[in-house]
Amino acid sequence: MSAAPTLPAGPSAAADSPSAVRISGVSATLGRTQALRNVTLEVARGEWVALIGANGAGKTTLLRSVCGLVPFTGEIAVDGLIVGSARRREIARHLALVPQIPRTPPGMTVGEYVLLGRTPHIGYLASETKADRVAAEKALRQLALVRFAPRQLGSLSGGELQRVVLARALAQEAPVLLLDEPTSALDLGRQQEALELVETLRAEVELTVICAMHDLTLAGQYADRLALLDLGRLVATGPPRELLSEEVIAAYYGAQVEVIHRDGGVFVLPRRSRGR
Repeated sequence: MSAAPTLPAGPSAAADSPSAVRISGVSATLGRTQALRNVTLEVARGEWVALIGANGAGKTTLLRSVCGLVPFTGEIAVDGLIVGSARRREIARHLALVPQIPRTPPGMTVGEYVLLGRTPHIGYLASETKADRVAAEKALRQLALVRFAPRQLGSLSGGELQRVVLARALAQEAPVLLLDEPTSALDLGRQQEALELVETLRAEVELTVICAMHDLTLAGQYADRLALLDLGRLVATGPPRELLSEEVIAAYYGAQVEVIHRDGGVFVLPRRSRGR
């Protein structure tokens, strides 16, 4: 791999907006692998930040650290809540995670599973209220899943299941949404629907989004800012038009691409090293 190109430092967060998520000097070790190395990143309220980088860069580990699901050193705060000292239930009121490989009991119905998103709002030994059921039904409508409500999770395709997991996260009504490869199992139309829905919610309720994405074209179209990770380190942040370049992608992905700027979006197209 050739020497890394000069990268834009980029803003630490959107200007003149309070931080929704503050990550300060975070490191994490999984087994014998140091997955994160002194990562510092601030995400403003209502901002959409996409985590990019090759496989093993640390994207998923960073998302799981923000949720308090893996041990880490340093400090993470979500809307002022210190993740390392907060209870899981309290964290879940502030953020919702859509994992890449969710745990979904096959015998549970779609409606029951989406309603589980209300768990952080339901007291111990209490049952769901009308407001909880309304929130779950709204999430089902937003993802076009109402007719799926009585079906068991085990009967769904991968794309259908991914939409159900997103619906459960939306039912949680947390101000911060974490997405780990949210479109990996979706066809082209459903990819657009899901990301446009997230964008609409971001505008309506000032939802903050942190999203790990392999698809650089989608990241370039939807994210306000990109955060490039490499071997557990945050090497650059910046808007897509500055960070997505052929030189950067060659250096950190080992890929030959063509980058096109059009209508305010950035499109990354794979390019064969030699023609037929």
